[in-house]
Amino acid sequence: MMKPLLVFDLDGTLVDSAPDLMGTLNYVLASCDIAPLPLESARSLLGAGARALLRRGFAAQGVALDDARLEQLFDQFISHYADHLADSSPLFPGVVAALDALQGEGYRFAVCTNKLEVLALKLLKAHDIHHRFAAICGQDSCVIAGKPVQKPDARALFHTIRAAGGDIANAIMIGDSRTDIDTAKAASLPVIAVDFGYTDRPVQDFSPDYVISHFNALQEAVHQTQLQKFTSIK
Repeated sequence: MMKPLLVFDLDGTLVDSAPDLMGTLNYVLASCDIAPLPLESARSLLGAGARALLRRGFAAQGVALDDARLEQLFDQFISHYADHLADSSPLFPGVVAALDALQGEGYRFAVCTNKLEVLALKLLKAHDIHHRFAAICGQDSCVIAGKPVQKPDARALFHTIRAAGGDIANAIMIGDSRTDIDTAKAASLPVIAVDFGYTDRPVQDFSPDYVISHFNALQEAVHQTQLQKFTSIK
Protein backbone atom coordinates (compact mmCIF):
# COMPACT_ATOMS: atom_id res chain seq x y z
CA MET A 1 0.00 0.00 0.00
CA MET A 2 1.19 3.55 -0.75
CA LYS A 3 2.58 5.34 2.29
CA PRO A 4 0.33 8.10 3.62
CA LEU A 5 1.18 11.70 2.81
CA LEU A 6 2.41 13.49 5.95
CA VAL A 7 0.80 16.92 6.24
CA PHE A 8 2.47 19.28 8.71
CA ASP A 9 1.22 22.40 10.38
CA LEU A 10 3.89 25.13 10.42
CA ASP A 11 3.84 27.52 13.40
CA GLY A 12 4.36 25.63 16.64
CA THR A 13 4.95 22.36 14.80
CA LEU A 14 7.89 22.72 12.42
CA VAL A 15 9.00 26.22 13.40
CA ASP A 16 9.13 27.94 16.78
CA SER A 17 7.76 31.14 15.28
CA ALA A 18 6.27 32.63 18.45
CA PRO A 19 9.09 35.16 19.04
CA ASP A 20 8.64 36.86 15.67
CA LEU A 21 4.84 36.60 15.64
CA MET A 22 4.61 38.08 19.12
CA GLY A 23 7.22 40.67 18.21
CA THR A 24 5.09 41.81 15.31
CA LEU A 25 1.92 41.79 17.43
CA ASN A 26 3.68 44.01 19.95
CA TYR A 27 4.86 46.29 17.14
CA VAL A 28 1.22 46.77 16.10
CA LEU A 29 0.09 47.23 19.71
CA ALA A 30 2.78 49.87 20.25
CA SER A 31 1.62 51.74 17.16
CA CYS A 32 -1.76 52.01 18.89
CA ASP A 33 -0.20 53.09 22.22
CA ILE A 34 -1.12 49.76 23.82
CA ALA A 35 1.23 47.92 26.17
CA PRO A 36 3.04 44.84 24.83
CA LEU A 37 2.22 41.25 25.69
CA PRO A 38 4.81 38.81 27.05
CA LEU A 39 6.10 35.96 24.90
CA GLU A 40 4.46 33.54 27.34
CA SER A 41 1.08 34.69 26.01
CA ALA A 42 1.79 33.00 22.69
CA ARG A 43 0.40 29.63 23.70
CA SER A 44 -3.10 31.06 24.08
CA LEU A 45 -2.94 33.54 21.20
CA LEU A 46 -1.40 31.70 18.25
CA GLY A 47 -2.74 28.97 16.03
CA ALA A 48 -5.57 30.45 13.95
CA GLY A 49 -3.81 32.96 11.71
CA ALA A 50 -2.85 36.63 11.92
CA ARG A 51 -6.36 38.05 12.11
CA ALA A 52 -7.21 35.83 15.07
CA LEU A 53 -3.88 36.74 16.68
CA LEU A 54 -4.71 40.43 16.38
CA ARG A 55 -8.22 40.01 17.77
CA ARG A 56 -6.96 37.90 20.67
CA GLY A 57 -3.98 40.15 21.35
CA PHE A 58 -6.01 43.35 21.44
CA ALA A 59 -8.73 41.64 23.49
CA ALA A 60 -6.08 40.55 26.01
CA GLN A 61 -5.34 44.25 26.49
CA GLY A 62 -9.02 45.13 26.77
CA VAL A 63 -9.50 46.48 23.26
CA ALA A 64 -12.13 45.16 20.83
CA LEU A 65 -11.55 45.45 17.08
CA ASP A 66 -14.29 45.96 14.53
CA ASP A 67 -13.84 44.37 11.11
CA ALA A 68 -12.65 47.53 9.37
CA ARG A 69 -10.01 48.27 11.99
CA LEU A 70 -8.94 44.64 12.01
CA GLU A 71 -8.25 44.73 8.27
CA GLN A 72 -6.17 47.89 8.63
CA LEU A 73 -4.10 46.35 11.38
CA PHE A 74 -3.83 43.06 9.47
CA ASP A 75 -2.15 44.86 6.57
CA GLN A 76 0.22 46.57 8.99
CA PHE A 77 0.96 43.26 10.71
CA ILE A 78 1.72 41.42 7.45
CA SER A 79 3.93 44.23 6.13
CA HIS A 80 6.09 44.20 9.26
CA TYR A 81 6.08 40.43 9.79
CA ALA A 82 7.15 39.71 6.21
CA ASP A 83 10.45 41.48 6.92
CA HIS A 84 11.03 39.84 10.30
CA LEU A 85 9.50 36.35 10.13
CA ALA A 86 12.81 34.52 10.50
CA ASP A 87 14.65 36.85 12.87
CA SER A 88 14.17 34.61 15.91
CA SER A 89 12.15 31.65 14.66
CA PRO A 90 14.21 28.44 14.58
CA LEU A 91 13.15 25.00 13.50
CA PHE A 92 12.21 22.82 16.44
CA PRO A 93 14.97 20.37 17.43
CA GLY A 94 15.07 17.24 15.32
CA VAL A 95 12.94 18.46 12.40
CA VAL A 96 15.57 17.93 9.70
CA ALA A 97 16.65 14.53 11.01
CA ALA A 98 13.03 13.37 11.19
CA LEU A 99 12.33 14.51 7.64
CA ASP A 100 15.52 12.78 6.45
CA ALA A 101 14.54 9.50 8.09
CA LEU A 102 10.97 9.52 6.81
CA GLN A 103 11.95 10.64 3.32
CA GLY A 104 14.43 7.78 3.26
CA GLU A 105 11.51 5.41 3.79
CA GLY A 106 9.58 6.91 0.90
CA TYR A 107 7.21 9.24 2.72
CA ARG A 108 6.19 12.51 1.06
CA PHE A 109 5.38 15.77 2.86
CA ALA A 110 3.11 18.80 2.61
CA VAL A 111 2.33 21.85 4.76
CA CYS A 112 -1.16 23.03 5.65
CA THR A 113 -1.02 26.24 7.68
CA ASN A 114 -3.22 29.19 8.56
CA LYS A 115 -0.32 31.48 7.66
CA LEU A 116 -0.56 33.25 4.31
CA GLU A 117 0.95 30.99 1.66
CA VAL A 118 3.62 33.50 0.59
CA LEU A 119 4.78 33.92 4.20
CA ALA A 120 4.80 30.18 4.82
CA LEU A 121 6.98 29.67 1.76
CA LYS A 122 9.30 32.50 2.77
CA LEU A 123 9.73 31.08 6.28
CA LEU A 124 10.44 27.57 5.00
CA LYS A 125 12.89 28.99 2.45
CA ALA A 126 14.68 30.82 5.25
CA HIS A 127 15.34 27.41 6.81
CA ASP A 128 16.10 25.79 3.44
CA ILE A 129 13.48 23.06 3.83
CA HIS A 130 10.84 24.36 1.39
CA HIS A 131 11.96 21.92 -1.30
CA ARG A 132 11.02 18.97 0.90
CA PHE A 133 7.29 19.64 0.62
CA ALA A 134 5.19 18.64 -2.38
CA ALA A 135 2.73 21.42 -1.49
CA ILE A 136 2.79 24.41 0.86
CA CYS A 137 -0.72 25.74 1.39
CA GLY A 138 -1.82 28.65 3.53
CA GLN A 139 -5.01 30.34 4.66
CA ASP A 140 -5.45 31.89 1.22
CA SER A 141 -4.61 28.82 -0.88
CA CYS A 142 -8.00 27.11 -0.89
CA VAL A 143 -10.69 29.38 -2.30
CA ILE A 144 -14.25 28.08 -2.61
CA ALA A 145 -17.09 30.20 -3.99
CA GLY A 146 -14.79 33.21 -3.89
CA LYS A 147 -13.91 32.83 -0.21
CA PRO A 148 -10.69 31.46 1.32
CA VAL A 149 -11.10 28.34 3.42
CA GLN A 150 -8.72 27.56 6.27
CA LYS A 151 -8.30 25.09 9.12
CA PRO A 152 -10.26 23.72 10.93
CA ASP A 153 -12.33 23.36 7.76
CA ALA A 154 -11.44 19.94 6.36
CA ARG A 155 -11.54 21.33 2.84
CA ALA A 156 -8.30 23.21 3.50
CA LEU A 157 -6.60 19.92 4.33
CA PHE A 158 -8.16 18.15 1.34
CA HIS A 159 -6.92 20.97 -0.90
CA THR A 160 -3.38 20.55 0.44
CA ILE A 161 -3.42 16.79 -0.05
CA ARG A 162 -4.64 17.12 -3.63
CA ALA A 163 -2.08 19.86 -4.36
CA ALA A 164 0.63 17.46 -3.20
CA GLY A 165 -0.69 14.72 -5.47
CA GLY A 166 -1.87 12.66 -2.51
CA ASP A 167 -4.97 10.64 -1.67
CA ILE A 168 -7.43 12.39 0.67
CA ALA A 169 -8.14 9.02 2.29
CA ASN A 170 -4.46 8.26 2.90
CA ALA A 171 -2.75 11.02 4.86
CA ILE A 172 -1.66 11.84 8.41
CA MET A 173 -1.89 15.33 9.92
CA ILE A 174 0.89 16.49 12.26
CA GLY A 175 0.19 19.58 14.33
CA ASP A 176 0.35 21.29 17.69
CA SER A 177 -3.13 22.61 18.44
CA ARG A 178 -6.82 21.90 18.68
CA THR A 179 -7.19 23.52 15.28
CA ASP A 180 -5.01 20.85 13.68
CA ILE A 181 -6.66 18.02 15.57
CA ASP A 182 -10.15 19.23 14.72
CA THR A 183 -9.14 19.59 11.07
CA ALA A 184 -7.89 16.02 10.87
CA LYS A 185 -10.96 14.67 12.61
CA ALA A 186 -13.25 16.62 10.29
CA ALA A 187 -11.39 14.98 7.40
CA SER A 188 -11.61 11.52 9.05
CA LEU A 189 -7.82 11.30 9.05
CA PRO A 190 -5.43 10.41 11.88
CA VAL A 191 -3.43 13.11 13.63
CA ILE A 192 -0.15 13.16 15.52
CA ALA A 193 0.18 16.04 17.97
CA VAL A 194 3.38 17.62 19.25
CA ASP A 195 3.10 18.82 22.85
CA PHE A 196 5.62 21.67 22.59
CA GLY A 197 3.64 24.03 20.37
CA TYR A 198 1.06 26.74 20.83
CA THR A 199 -2.02 25.67 22.74
CA ASP A 200 -3.58 26.93 25.96
CA ARG A 201 -4.61 23.39 26.94
CA PRO A 202 -2.64 20.14 26.74
CA VAL A 203 -3.05 18.60 23.29
CA GLN A 204 -3.99 15.32 24.98
CA ASP A 205 -7.28 16.97 25.94
CA PHE A 206 -8.31 16.96 22.28
CA SER A 207 -7.69 13.22 21.76
CA PRO A 208 -5.18 13.04 18.93
CA ASP A 209 -4.15 9.57 17.79
CA TYR A 210 -0.59 9.99 19.04
CA VAL A 211 1.38 12.60 21.01
CA ILE A 212 5.12 13.22 20.76
CA SER A 213 7.41 15.48 22.77
CA HIS A 214 10.34 15.62 20.33
CA PHE A 215 10.80 15.07 16.61
CA ASN A 216 13.03 12.10 17.34
CA ALA A 217 9.80 10.26 18.17
CA LEU A 218 8.00 11.17 14.94
CA GLN A 219 9.17 8.25 12.83
CA GLU A 220 7.85 5.67 15.29
CA ALA A 221 4.63 7.65 15.77
CA VAL A 222 4.05 7.63 12.01
CA HIS A 223 4.66 3.89 11.87
CA GLN A 224 2.28 3.21 14.74
CA THR A 225 -0.41 5.54 13.40
CA GLN A 226 -0.17 4.00 9.96
CA LEU A 227 -0.37 0.51 11.43
CA GLN A 228 -3.44 1.35 13.51
CA LYS A 229 -5.35 3.35 10.90
CA PHE A 230 -4.47 2.00 7.48
CA THR A 231 -3.51 -1.67 7.67
CA SER A 232 -7.11 -2.81 7.23
CA ILE A 233 -7.48 -0.79 4.01
CA LYS A 234 -6.84 -2.90 0.93
